[in-house]
Amino acid sequence: MIVHMRIDNRLIHGQVTVNWVGAVGADCLLVVNDEVAEDDIQKQMLPAAARGVKTLVISIDEAIEFIKNAPEKEKIMIIAKFPSDALTLLERGILPKEINVGNQAPIPATKFKMVTKSIAVTEEDAATYRKIQGMGYNLTSMMMPSDSNKSFIDLLASKKL
Repeated sequence: MIVHMRIDNRLIHGQVTVNWVGAVGADCLLVVNDEVAEDDIQKQMLPAAARGVKTLVISIDEAIEFIKNAPEKEKIMIIAKFPSDALTLLERGILPKEINVGNQAPIPATKFKMVTKSIAVTEEDAATYRKIQGMGYNLTSMMMPSDSNKSFIDLLASKKL
């Protein structure tokens, strides 16, 4: 069961391992991005950063296969590097209970707007987030599980994205 999906291009860091994993009750982290899955260094370092939580660094195709075959009782938290990764997973039938937009550091040479102090969004990203919302998901924006639950789509609108 997918208990949570976080869109966060920083992938695994203290907020995820110390706060989010416990708050959502995850016992397995899936870091999902095709390029990261091919990077041997990240495949070694990210599980080490997860502080003992079962962690896989895998491609979108591998994630779909893993989830299809995961035991029902396994509580999976997906960390999608980009909104496009999250959308692809959703379009291919992955059904998380909730989706939170975490950190999205600005990508050099892109035209972005800062929606919050830690979330940079391009026009293309905004369109992707709206597609996700159009699939029936309420995107939230919470840095920490204890933060107030803000509608990410409302934050986009406030920045005219």
